[in-house]
Amino acid sequence: MNKYLRQLFTAVVCLFVVLGLSSTILMAVRANSLNSDSRNARSLYHQLGAYRGAILASDGTVMAQSEPVNDAFKYQRTYSNGPLYAPITGFFAINQNADRGLEASRSMLLNGEANSLIWQRAKSMLTGSTNKGASIETSIDPKLQQVAYDQMSSRDGAAVAIEVKTGRILAMVSTPSYDPNQLATHDTKAAAKAYNDLAAGENSPLINRATSQLYPPGSTFKTIVASAALETGDYQADTQIPAGASYTLPGTATQLPNAVWQANGTDGKITLQNAIAYSSNTAFAQLGVALGEDKVKEMATKYGFGNTITIDGTSATGIPMTATASTFPSATTPDKLALASIGQGDTKATPLQMAMVAQTIANDGKMMRPTLVDRVRASDLSVISQTTPETLSKVMSKDSADKLTTMMEHVITDANPSLAINGITIAAKTGTAQIGVDNTSIDGWIIGFAPAEDPQIAVAVLVHNTDLLGSLAAGPIMRAMIQEALQQ
Repeated sequence: MNKYLRQLFTAVVCLFVVLGLSSTILMAVRANSLNSDSRNARSLYHQLGAYRGAILASDGTVMAQSEPVNDAFKYQRTYSNGPLYAPITGFFAINQNADRGLEASRSMLLNGEANSLIWQRAKSMLTGSTNKGASIETSIDPKLQQVAYDQMSSRDGAAVAIEVKTGRILAMVSTPSYDPNQLATHDTKAAAKAYNDLAAGENSPLINRATSQLYPPGSTFKTIVASAALETGDYQADTQIPAGASYTLPGTATQLPNAVWQANGTDGKITLQNAIAYSSNTAFAQLGVALGEDKVKEMATKYGFGNTITIDGTSATGIPMTATASTFPSATTPDKLALASIGQGDTKATPLQMAMVAQTIANDGKMMRPTLVDRVRASDLSVISQTTPETLSKVMSKDSADKLTTMMEHVITDANPSLAINGITIAAKTGTAQIGVDNTSIDGWIIGFAPAEDPQIAVAVLVHNTDLLGSLAAGPIMRAMIQEALQQ
């Protein structure tokens, strides 16, 4: 009898072990894959029925939050002034996984499922209260964001502002924008239609033009070539370099002109400072060829070209927010190197990348990692994590950065006095990149920082597909952003 009881007991124990293992596999090992399975309707109700944490601007302004509603999903995601903050928040939709913005990069924290919130979940389970996700406090300055958005208006393009010493993103605007509330609706048909309408075409407003679109940077790239020249030790602000009214691209019959006569120099020569101030194409095309591909490419790489930039998040918190890698061509012929050195040809950059270029020059040659999140708080307001400034690289010496800053001041004082602000010294570089069939259109750029003697804010503005020079299309937008940032 005892033998049969022992066998029965052993069998029961084995069954419990099997049950425990299978439950563990389902609840832990395969939990994420099962929850993300599109066939899992329970997952949809679980996600939309969770009290998702708020996304806040630096002053506490609510950009996104969950509000109780009387339907099967319990909570509705809402976006305050949705189009203004869409490039930052992204969207949380009923029929589309969060795949962009902070809704994606901090999704596990927002919905309360991150490992760092395990005690919050346990507390909610024990007390029977609603498990609430963490809130995300960003670095976005609402007033600056609004000024940038208003200035961009109906234009196609982007504007980015970065705090010089820390890399904190103070404003990030992409236009045309969209309203995430259209996608967050619980009306599945309306949400699907809104997504299909917004996603259609190459110029979809769902594309964050600040981080995910590449454009020829035009003459703003000359700051990188100038950095390479200064770092050799062979060039100073007053060094005379070859210029002229036109330059024949090596091995071709193509003539490269300047936009203004001051860029021609005198007797075929111009100082490096005036070449920057008046944006001499003939000077920088020849300077790039003289430096050689290796030196120019090395400097572009130091500035971050060729590398994807992680702005926020990790695989543990969601889908990281990244910026597309800017590009500088390899194995160029001299004619292509000449074009690449003035930001044309195969040189391409995101507006965020060019804002980082301005930030680096302003910060004594130190490039900071761009960040969007200052801190994360649990529902009891305890701080889960706090972002600290991180130096990505030492791009150039302080001496070179100081010299380049002085040269960039002359872009405003000598060439574009209409962009000056009383009492504030601005260092900048304009850019006018030719695009389209037969170069019939323009990408208008400007990058800059202020105050030049003690930089606080670095800005990049791109106006795509315009008919104005960068100084006219993008310049006033940068001026308004700097004025707003420094008057606070």
